[in-house]
Amino acid sequence: MTFEYLPRGVCSRKMIFDIEDGVVADLKVEGGCNGNLQGISSLVKGLPVDEVISRLSGIRCGSKSTSCPAQIADALRSFKEKNQ
Repeated sequence: MTFEYLPRGVCSRKMIFDIEDGVVADLKVEGGCNGNLQGISSLVKGLPVDEVISRLSGIRCGSKSTSCPAQIADALRSFKEKNQ
């Protein structure tokens, strides 16, 4: 299932997830730090949604109260709420 999320408070503009049976099959991020986000996308592929949420929640970027990784966790929480 494809799920799109518009992050807040970060440089990235859109996150597009492909989630299959509770596992992140793919993640593409538009905007933000391209190399870092490609790396994060590669690392979360194949992980259960709950594991990604656990690993990425609460990460901050400099003085910001959030980060792209934290927004990925927020996106997956939103996905779970909408698909329970």
